[in-house]
Amino acid sequence: MRTLLTIILLLSINLCASAKIDRYALVHRNNPHITEIDTLASLSVGNGEFAFTADVTGLQTFHQLYRNGVPLGTMAQWGWHSFPNTEGFKAEDALRSFDFGRGSEEWYSCQLKDERGKKASDYLRVNPHRLHLGIVAFKGINPEDITNVNQTLNMWDGVLTSSFHCKGKPMKVLTSCDAKRDMVVARISDQSLHSVELKFPYPTGIHSDDACDWSVDLPHTVTLVSKGKHTATYMHTLDGQSYYINMFWENASEPSLAGNSVTIKPTKSNWTISVEFTKEQPATALTDFASSVAETKAYWNRYWTTGGAIDFSHCTNPQAPELERRSVLSQYLLAIQCAGSTPPQETGLTYNSWFGKFHLEMIWWHMAHFALWGHPEMLERTLSWYETAIGKAANIAHRQGFKGVRWMKMTDPSAEEAPSNVGSFLIWQQPHIIYLCEMLYRAKPNPAIIKRYYPLIEQTAEFMASFATYDKAHDRYILKGCIPAQETLKAADTVNPPFELSYWHFALSVAQEWRERQGLERNPEWEKIISKLSSLDEKDGVYSASETSPSYPKLIPQNLKNLEPQNLTHTTHMEAQEIAENLRLYSDHMAVLAAYGVLPESPQFSAKTMTSTLLWVIDNWNWDKTWGWDYPTTAMCAVRCGKPELAISAILMDKRTNTYLPNGHNYQDQRLRCYLPGNGGLLTTLALMCAGYDGCTTPLPGFPKDGTWDVEYEGIMPMR
Repeated sequence: MRTLLTIILLLSINLCASAKIDRYALVHRNNPHITEIDTLASLSVGNGEFAFTADVTGLQTFHQLYRNGVPLGTMAQWGWHSFPNTEGFKAEDALRSFDFGRGSEEWYSCQLKDERGKKASDYLRVNPHRLHLGIVAFKGINPEDITNVNQTLNMWDGVLTSSFHCKGKPMKVLTSCDAKRDMVVARISDQSLHSVELKFPYPTGIHSDDACDWSVDLPHTVTLVSKGKHTATYMHTLDGQSYYINMFWENASEPSLAGNSVTIKPTKSNWTISVEFTKEQPATALTDFASSVAETKAYWNRYWTTGGAIDFSHCTNPQAPELERRSVLSQYLLAIQCAGSTPPQETGLTYNSWFGKFHLEMIWWHMAHFALWGHPEMLERTLSWYETAIGKAANIAHRQGFKGVRWMKMTDPSAEEAPSNVGSFLIWQQPHIIYLCEMLYRAKPNPAIIKRYYPLIEQTAEFMASFATYDKAHDRYILKGCIPAQETLKAADTVNPPFELSYWHFALSVAQEWRERQGLERNPEWEKIISKLSSLDEKDGVYSASETSPSYPKLIPQNLKNLEPQNLTHTTHMEAQEIAENLRLYSDHMAVLAAYGVLPESPQFSAKTMTSTLLWVIDNWNWDKTWGWDYPTTAMCAVRCGKPELAISAILMDKRTNTYLPNGHNYQDQRLRCYLPGNGGLLTTLALMCAGYDGCTTPLPGFPKDGTWDVEYEGIMPMR
């Protein structure tokens, strides 16, 4: 009862943390405005289950031009496909045995090298893959025809308005996504009466691309299923798998089907078209444009007027407007890309990365902010997927000799584990479900949450307890035989990575709290592990990458940090190898900082030494070899260490992987032009910077008290 009252008190304090924010003004001043063709500035409409990304025409007219920018995707959570499994590959064909000294063989799903194993692991990584459901484009318009672009995404209403001239004549398109259906709707004003074409691609099965292979026709077909006065339904069949396309139009002629495309021509200069994509043949009629847009506006108005908000408009710091822009755009993007019935892929519903599969170690970064920002219902939509996946997660744990469930790293809606020589050895995805359930309970503290999600927590904790190895010589528990979040370290020789150690302590402790909330006694085995779990390893006054890692190396000249060993022409081979080995210790994710940032303080480390580690990382880390969520990680650690100036400098650090495009996407590199874990990490960090954490008494602990950060916030919950 005391915990419940504390949570309610904290929520009430933070709801009253500032004067009421003008949310309409906050959103509108950050609406993306595009004035020229920019392939990295495509804009999306969506609802969490479905998203449609458009170019400057409001449709997907220039999809070939944008394919190497932020591609023009049409994707749904249900839209998956597999190439024919002609050789009968099974999951066990990719298994390999390892012995990490825990007393039994452990079978991991890997990328094998023998002929059969390689073919099997390659097939299982590629299949299933996410589908691009179809291009909706103006026919006969080329990029050079377009001038006078004036495009705005009205995030408050969820409507994209695109005005432009085509060959000197004005056109205007209003584009929206239905709030409840996987449907894009458009109202078009066009004196030239350009036709609209629906084109259906075959999937590529490539790691990262727009998932459109236009060179293949035979393995897939489009057929007419039914038609009415203003409606038609088509079926797209690929390798025996089918989905449906339902069209509704006003002021246009009946569509014509030719091959794998459907063309519709307007009969008046003002006309509308609705295109719905469904897994099964639709049972209900489509709504008209006006009704769909009205419902969508109501949906987005509710979204923006409920939950959390942060207003930077009273700040005089020159960095404040950019931080606000990133914040508002990230709220929009994550609501349309990462709030569905399955965990999101790292590029959401925009284009495929890792074949469209999602990564469970990233789910915390995609979704933790929903609970903190007052939208726990969006988090809960996705958590239900874990309930469907628990059986296969139990199979993984069993084949490796552990209790409970081991959550896979890279997977798809079926919960099959994708083979990986890195991902299969990660463990930091394991506690995420416990942390997310705890966040959900704090946002919605009622017994129904405990009753529903405790079985997931219990089985997750059972694996964690059995994975921890007792070190009799030192009377402690250790973590070994894993690749940590800092993936440059190896499973065979890594013991006690710092983030994982702290996460084990935190998650097992939370699991005990959930037992107590049900009136159960604390689990004695879990309690023993909590009390005897190893402390973080310290070397030279800072916490190390792992207990078995050497001290952080001497500084390497900046001009050598980005080079591979074979390119170090002015060094000997041994020197080059030494530099490469040293670089791996402070490249990739600085996961050591997540131990006190993502997580609260624990008896395993001292805040003083973690502060020293934070300062060392900021000065010495190989920042050109990082990812979008590494900046939030550093900033969260800075907040908890009482260093708000460092939190600001980290969250806004001028690095390529901390770039936010005009549409709000976190750009990483040419392969990952959008990276939603960066957006989610940003929002979680801003929640911590504003509302703080349990036990924090400093108002706005993440902002310097220099008079330039007059930040207002409301509706945001503190972290643990």
